Amino acid sequence: MEFGLHTRLDIKLNPQLMYALKLLQYTTLELAQEVKLQLEENPLLETVGDDLETGAGEGEPDDAEPEEPVVQMETVAQELKPETRDIDWDEYVNSSMNTEQNSREEFEKKEEQNLLDREGKSGTTLEQHLLEQFYLLDISNADRTVGEYLIGSLEDTGLLTAAPEEIASELGVEPSFVERVLGMIQTLEPPGVGARTIPECLLIQLRAVGQGDSLAAVMIERYWGDLCNRRVAVLKKALKVEQEDIQEALQTIGTLNPHPGRSISDEMTIPILPDLVVDKVDGEYVVTLNDRHMPRLRVSRAYQGILSRGSHATDSERDYVRKKLKDAIWLVSSIEQRRSTMLKVMSFIVKAQREFLDKGLPHLKPMILQEVADQVGVHPATVSRVTQNKYVQTPRGVFALKYFFDGSISTDSGDTLSTKAVRDRLAKFIREESPDDPRSDETLTGMLQAEGLNIQRRTVAKYRGELGIPTARMRKRI
Repeated sequence: MEFGLHTRLDIKLNPQLMYALKLLQYTTLELAQEVKLQLEENPLLETVGDDLETGAGEGEPDDAEPEEPVVQMETVAQELKPETRDIDWDEYVNSSMNTEQNSREEFEKKEEQNLLDREGKSGTTLEQHLLEQFYLLDISNADRTVGEYLIGSLEDTGLLTAAPEEIASELGVEPSFVERVLGMIQTLEPPGVGARTIPECLLIQLRAVGQGDSLAAVMIERYWGDLCNRRVAVLKKALKVEQEDIQEALQTIGTLNPHPGRSISDEMTIPILPDLVVDKVDGEYVVTLNDRHMPRLRVSRAYQGILSRGSHATDSERDYVRKKLKDAIWLVSSIEQRRSTMLKVMSFIVKAQREFLDKGLPHLKPMILQEVADQVGVHPATVSRVTQNKYVQTPRGVFALKYFFDGSISTDSGDTLSTKAVRDRLAKFIREESPDDPRSDETLTGMLQAEGLNIQRRTVAKYRGELGIPTARMRKRI
């Protein structure tokens, strides 16, 4: 065993910094939930009512005394300095307590309404929808057990990816038993659930409308590969039919749903609540934080007497209040730091993307996290936390903050263009093409290069795939 001295650098985050980083990543809705939780857990925190934002209420005298600040940030910053551990709690309480009485009833009502808005739909799942139908069938307990297992094994699309033989082995029954019960499930709504492949799913849907022997069904059952690759000549020769018949069959197949389960699955709908708002005022863009529904916090004056001179409170009671007061300061400080950082980051984005806000997507500039971090004076990880899962409302619509960060494509002039702008041009070229003669990737590449972009064919194919646009052969009208 050898002993020695070694130098090692460790980065340790204090609890306050860790908490501030956590709040920085929260969306507005998540922060509201955190504030509500802290209000429930910390008796020294309470909210200031809406009357502070809207002004004096009706019937209130004009000479009403102005509100005292909720918690002064200068006081908070001073209290959080490491060298100020010996705090004069009496002086702090006397200067920080707010004398205004207020309750949290209005805030709780708003949160209840927000919860109802976030819940959206009823929350019915595909499994629940199928079980409700399955339980109406006149079946044995054994059938019910296997059916419940099969329905629980379906994907969100409604397809069964597990082999019936594997399920039979797990349940200790014959594969034929599983196949029979699976046939029952395939009769349920929506048509196509319980299928093991997409062709089987489409065939089930055709049989449900009495077209199990149609040309469309034959094409799916016997010539699936040729159908997927639009080999019209092969289909005409094999089926000995006219091109018009194939076109009609393709139109019928186009009405079918290869993922029937998604038409039923009723997942929770969460509306987008912008965390930031950008307005154009007198020709300039102004950034504001969308926190008008966020409750303002203050320290409850009910605990003032516990820390004041002459209090008869026990040491344990005073220690408890001191801890809760420190937690309250940390919360308010972290929220203010979050607010300041978000405004700085968004303000720089607006400044850098002015042309996009004025003229649209073709003028979106390439941007990376490091660029924003250097200008704002924070670490790139901080910028990442600020932009994570957050949205901004602009005169051009609502965008995720991550939308403004994009790669680049160089041009012949030495400038760069964002990849989103390039994909937008590519989509425009495809929209303008003739359906009888769609443009190939090679042709599209030449058109983009003619506009001065240094782009290769494989990159065009990649962007086309990201746009969800099929190949030229698949886009061609038959």
